[in-house]
Amino acid sequence: MIEVVGIGDDGWSGLSEATRNLVGRADTVIGSPRQLDLLPSMGQQERRTLPSPLRDNLQSLVGESGRHTVVLASGDPLLSGIGTTLIKAVGPDAVRVHPALSSETLARARMGWSAESVDVVTLVGRSTDRFLPFVTPGSRLVLLCSDGDGPAEVARLAVEAGAGTAQLTAWWHLGGQNEGSNSTTCAAWGDERTPDLVVVCLEVGVLDAEPQALGPAPGRADDAFEHDGLITKRDVRATALARLRPWPGQVLWDLGAGSGAVGIEWCLAAPRARTVAIERDPDRADRVTQNAARFGVSSRVDVHVTSTSAAVRDDDLPRPDAVFLGGGLDRDVLDAAIAALRPGGRLVAHAVTRESEALLHEVHRTHGGSLTRLAVEHLEPLGRFHGWKPARSVVQWCLTRPPRSKESA
Repeated sequence: MIEVVGIGDDGWSGLSEATRNLVGRADTVIGSPRQLDLLPSMGQQERRTLPSPLRDNLQSLVGESGRHTVVLASGDPLLSGIGTTLIKAVGPDAVRVHPALSSETLARARMGWSAESVDVVTLVGRSTDRFLPFVTPGSRLVLLCSDGDGPAEVARLAVEAGAGTAQLTAWWHLGGQNEGSNSTTCAAWGDERTPDLVVVCLEVGVLDAEPQALGPAPGRADDAFEHDGLITKRDVRATALARLRPWPGQVLWDLGAGSGAVGIEWCLAAPRARTVAIERDPDRADRVTQNAARFGVSSRVDVHVTSTSAAVRDDDLPRPDAVFLGGGLDRDVLDAAIAALRPGGRLVAHAVTRESEALLHEVHRTHGGSLTRLAVEHLEPLGRFHGWKPARSVVQWCLTRPPRSKESA
């Protein structure tokens, strides 16, 4: 059994008597140099620093059979902590977690924010832009930073997102003797670096610009994305996503991604949702990457520069829960995509030419599903008056793969 003990910046004095006894009885205590320095000397007890890289050296962390091992973690070991890593590696029955107050809890206490009024986003070891989807009018965010450069980077990205007036409060060494803070607007923060043990509290008021691209609802304006004209237009995109039905943690294959708009909106619509974007044109693939970063989902959009026919046969890709094909349809690609879908998975394909529409009629006869013709018209000036200008009609084929129980039946 590995005992994972959370320890705060107040060190040994902040541990309960039971937790102190647990650490004192350990044959081996493992932690960062800073955490080990917080403990008093305990005779022959072995002290070891965490191995690096951690995931490649987990076996050495587990230790010898029969030895009592304690691993130190900051605050709550299950909040962006080593406790989660160990449980994934050796299983929950081999790990017992003893949490302390997390930095997130302490930060909320200092700010006077209730738990239900706050979104907590970890930036530790992750792209800083991942907090951007949460920047909405009236939002409160607690951001766990990797180091003292985090607050300045958060402030810069918030300004670019139109939240320059948001109040940014950085707290460092929470609960310890060196606790401190600084608070100002994102626009006024500048390049100031803080101590490394830092948490950012961000309170967003009114944004500098109309928030057309914010929130989880799909159908963002086309000009919210960088594109060269190859983009699924917002009205049709919204209907496609309604049928793809993004779920938390699920994977979308966006085949022929173009600007990446569908895959990016898939990620924005559900927590932890991911996209595998397939785009054969390198310039467009770069544009997908740039758009994903702009919306704060770069860590959840995996871009592959390859053809759709090669991608659907790549066994290294994660199996999809949903597939979107915005054009360039091919029967072999469609059949392979359907076969790759997980039970209960959804597929949406669009056709704008007579030839591709004929293909969708063919697969509809073979596989079932539903066919819908989408026609959108926009009001535009017509001389001194106004008239409706139709966009190109789109035929949409939707298919849901039955759950495994129905397939078995």
